[in-house]
Amino acid sequence: MSVASRRPEAVVNDYPLLNGFLTMMWFFLWIMWFMLLFRVIGDIFRDDGLGGWGKAGWTLFVCVLPFLGVLVYLIARGRGMGERAMRRAEEQEQAFRGYVQRAAADAPAAAPTRADELAKLASLHDHGDLSDAEYETAKSKVLTSV
Repeated sequence: MSVASRRPEAVVNDYPLLNGFLTMMWFFLWIMWFMLLFRVIGDIFRDDGLGGWGKAGWTLFVCVLPFLGVLVYLIARGRGMGERAMRRAEEQEQAFRGYVQRAAADAPAAAPTRADELAKLASLHDHGDLSDAEYETAKSKVLTSV
């Protein structure tokens, strides 16, 4: 009796919950394996301390014998892999902070508000730089401007 000719309930009962769990577990392990493999290959090519022949050798080892190659790479260069990742993250953060500081410094200053202009006029009047008539004229201009 083929699967297509059976009722859907019979097909579901032939695939118990444990098999579904194991299938999902193997699928996620497979995805994790590829993520680890790509991370190792990326680290090989990003490492500035490793020469061209070293990069070629590690890449060949990881591609020809992937499980053994990744395991040996993690044992031999795992600590350096983490340190390089931390250094790259710190450099990216410093570059971002520098960019934000440059962008904030290059931004045009905000136009002064009416309150700022009135405070400046009051300061000039209090110091005696403006007479009462000049102060009132300037104040009315600020208050009537849109």
